[in-house]
Amino acid sequence: MTVERIKPDDFTKTPAAPAPRPNFGSAMIPKERYTSADYLRLEWERMWTKVWLLGCRLHDIPEPGDYHVTTIGKEEILLVRQKDGGVAGFYNVCLHRGNRIMAGSGHAETFKCQYHFWEYGLNGDFVNIPDLESFPQGAPPCKGLRAVKVDTWNSFVWFSLNPEAEPLRDYLDPMPEHLDPYHFDRMVKVMDVTAEWDCNWKTSVDAFNEAYHVQGIHPELLYFIDDRDVQIDLYGRHNRYLVPFATISERVTETTEIPHLIKHVMKEAGMDPARFDGRVTEVRKALQAFKRANGAAMGLDYSDLNDDQLTDDYHYNIFPNLTLNTHADDLMLFRQRPHPTDPNKMFFDVMMFKLLKDGEEVPPKPRHEQFRHGERSLGLVIDQDAYNLPGVQAGMNSDSFPGLWIGDQELRIRHFHHVLESYVGE
Repeated sequence: MTVERIKPDDFTKTPAAPAPRPNFGSAMIPKERYTSADYLRLEWERMWTKVWLLGCRLHDIPEPGDYHVTTIGKEEILLVRQKDGGVAGFYNVCLHRGNRIMAGSGHAETFKCQYHFWEYGLNGDFVNIPDLESFPQGAPPCKGLRAVKVDTWNSFVWFSLNPEAEPLRDYLDPMPEHLDPYHFDRMVKVMDVTAEWDCNWKTSVDAFNEAYHVQGIHPELLYFIDDRDVQIDLYGRHNRYLVPFATISERVTETTEIPHLIKHVMKEAGMDPARFDGRVTEVRKALQAFKRANGAAMGLDYSDLNDDQLTDDYHYNIFPNLTLNTHADDLMLFRQRPHPTDPNKMFFDVMMFKLLKDGEEVPPKPRHEQFRHGERSLGLVIDQDAYNLPGVQAGMNSDSFPGLWIGDQELRIRHFHHVLESYVGE
């Protein structure tokens, strides 16, 4: 079966036409990129310190003095709202003895190191060095905390450890054109967790960069998505696939009973499954039409989205470590962060955002939680991946395994490694 997609002349602000596919060859991807501490070091030196990275949301630091600390590898970055409404970022390191200054998120008038009370302003400048006269060399020659480059896009705060980093929008291109129509600023965060996973950060990225594994790890999803008719698009550093939802896979036989996951999204949209008169494979288009006709009355603005976006997963990878499951009513964002020293470990951040209806009360900001692999559920589908990934990582460390044997359904993985090579080398 072939999924009916929007036509070339249909309305769309987000580009929907297939992108040209470069030929990246068919060479095996060496396992050392996932298992080697030396490669982990090279990634840090040549890639992590050169790219733009997601820090937090503007909503996390709404007022002057509000701050948020984020971690990448061995570094902690302090992001703070300035008095003029802008955002600044600094290494979270006191220049006296190297103590971490702040933790988590909160509000401060100044930043005071709790070791010896060296104090810094919101702009990072020195405010007070107790007993400065006792230092024969005087104060450090810098003005204060070491700054990092900071910029914002689509309600998110980004930072780069590279003083010479290109402008953020140039780095993200063409993601703003693709994702601005979703208006992430209208969405509120409803989940914020970090899981410590026993695998390399790229092992996790790979798991969400292809639908080939759905048949093995997520069989129940075969009755909710089409895992074969998937459009893969590659754009410079970044990539995406378009996965039809509210339908069924060609791997299964069509049923006369609407599967429960499809019923769920119908009910969420306000559509009564019991009143639907048609085949299961016709639900997707019917759901699109229903949301288009009734969204505004329900206080939901879909006007900048095409019809397929009302049902499907427009699934983006922003290099190197952001996975965006982008939908009309919500955003599921995954951020994969490397362990500072161990290539077999990583930090997996899950942030969920929900589109609010007009007049809907803003829910309380979720408390950030962090836990070890398997200590709590992240939902059935992610739990299935989480259970599998340590086995993948262990297998890649085997002497019998030379590297990744990548097929066309995994083209996003090959593209990802092409970009990685442009930074780290082969």
